[in-house]
Amino acid sequence: MAKNRIKVFGNPVLREKCSDVKEIDGKIKKLIKDLVDTMKNSSGVGIAANQIGVLKKVAVVDIGDELIELINPKIIKREGETEQQEGCLSFYSLSCLIKRAEKISIITKNSKGQKVKINAEGLLARAIQHEIDHLNGVLIIDHASNEDRRKILLEMNELRKQYQEGKI
Repeated sequence: MAKNRIKVFGNPVLREKCSDVKEIDGKIKKLIKDLVDTMKNSSGVGIAANQIGVLKKVAVVDIGDELIELINPKIIKREGETEQQEGCLSFYSLSCLIKRAEKISIITKNSKGQKVKINAEGLLARAIQHEIDHLNGVLIIDHASNEDRRKILLEMNELRKQYQEGKI
């Protein structure tokens, strides 16, 4: 099982836009396995490739129903709006109130190279939108209110110190 160290807020790779996957080869399949292992070992419900330092449009989501592989995902439809607390593996245990579409439809590819349309709502829609944001260099803090953003930045400074010292 490969568990990669997750990049945390402040690491410039999280702000970079990932590039499209041109070919689904052994490297991409290994990347998917690494993402799944890292997500599960970190108790997450999703993770994007740039969170482990790889700038490819690849992410995985698993809210407990089944693993969803996202390769070059694109949101093609959004419906409704919901606001909920949302966390991120790159922000440790911190969370903030985020508005997202309640329902989405996406087109993506899986590791077999098959084009897949996924209709999602609730937590699955939220998790997919979160990971697609990552692939575009967008973080939860970008959606946060000014008050939440200030609070998170203060807490992140403290957590970053602990992380650099290997305490977390």
